Amino acid sequence: MNHLFDKDKPIYQQIREKIEDQIVNGQLLEEEQAPSTNQLVSFYKINHATVSKGINQLVEEGILYKKRGIGMFVAAEAREKLMKKRKEAFVDQYVVALIQEANKLEISEQEIIELIKQVKERESE
Repeated sequence: MNHLFDKDKPIYQQIREKIEDQIVNGQLLEEEQAPSTNQLVSFYKINHATVSKGINQLVEEGILYKKRGIGMFVAAEAREKLMKKRKEAFVDQYVVALIQEANKLEISEQEIIELIKQVKERESE
């Protein structure tokens, strides 16, 4: 199952992102039970410590919480926290670069908005 992972990024981080994606996409709902470490180890055929590292980061950030003897659950407001974090990352990764390049090319704010609208329309077709 290691072909499911990107070679350029740590697997624990990818496990973490897969769970985050499921929460953001509504596949895992708040207060719903998340896959256990053992289930993830079995499914992906990877080391237990690797899975635990990704899961523990989500627990430390309050995205998941443990119920002793029952399992791991999605915390209340987990989706909201993840959406906020991802929007901030979106600005840092994409919008800043977009504005910097637009400035180099002397593309106005209005032109940027028009270009974004055109791309969104094209993507929705």
